[in-house]
Amino acid sequence: MRRRLRRGMDVVEGRLRGCSLEAADPFVAEVVAHLIEAGGKRLRPLLTLLGAEFGPAERRAEVWDGVVTAAVVAELVHVASLHHDDVMDEAQTRHGVSSVNARWGNGVATFSGDWLLSKAAQLAAELGPAMVQLQARTSRRLVEGQMLELVGPSERQRRLDHYLAVISGKSAALIASSLCAGALQAGATPSETDSLAEYGEHLGVAFQIGDDLLDITAPSERLGKERGRDLAVGVESLPVLLALEDDRPQGAELRELLAAGPDATPEARSRTLALLCASPAVDQARVMRDDRLRRARRALTVLPDRPARHALASLCGFVASRTR
Repeated sequence: MRRRLRRGMDVVEGRLRGCSLEAADPFVAEVVAHLIEAGGKRLRPLLTLLGAEFGPAERRAEVWDGVVTAAVVAELVHVASLHHDDVMDEAQTRHGVSSVNARWGNGVATFSGDWLLSKAAQLAAELGPAMVQLQARTSRRLVEGQMLELVGPSERQRRLDHYLAVISGKSAALIASSLCAGALQAGATPSETDSLAEYGEHLGVAFQIGDDLLDITAPSERLGKERGRDLAVGVESLPVLLALEDDRPQGAELRELLAAGPDATPEARSRTLALLCASPAVDQARVMRDDRLRRARRALTVLPDRPARHALASLCGFVASRTR
């Protein structure tokens, strides 16, 4: 399985880098290749390949090309979402390089993200109607999650419920669909595909909570982007939401600092980060992350006992270890 995964990821990488060459204009090619060339975890295509491991072994050679194409689709959609997210967040860096919006402007970043989505749709169409429907549902959930984050919670909605709805769309949707795409292309059973989707939803929520924690606790060099970026643009991440409920004197100071919003001075943001790191909210967020990871592991128990199932279980440990 490891050899198949390595070989598959090598092919995926080559195809990703080749996608930009299909752009009709050299400038477009340069822009859409920018974040692809910068690299990244490539988690979504890896999950696609792992999802395919639950298809019949005798069909692996037959479905190989479709599985790899599905993995490319998953990463193209993810990179497109980064183009759009960085516009919304006014981010300056991504994966250790200048963000597309910082280098070429918001308009170029938005339309280059659209180009990547259109390329993903083209590849999905080559795989058949089921893959088109899956990719379309995923893109819709990504957009809905981004819109929910933009408009904020309704008057009757708890902030925590709104947060979970946002990350379900922005993070969990693509992780779950990446697994489903591989299973779908490889001929896994509907029950296996459903279990992978459930696992992916919980893993995706846990992964985003981990990102929220990293934004507060990790140095910028490790993140590949500015530390405290969520605070800088006024995004209420999970630790922030939990810290707002802290009734200690430090909690009162934190609420006052957070009330300043994205217009706060760098000094105020630095103090806010220090208070957040010392707040019980960090441990509370870890507890919520670990609960999601337990639910993800439980979803795996109905899958066949294969190396891919153990790899997915190990991935839960990786997500937990990122922000111990």
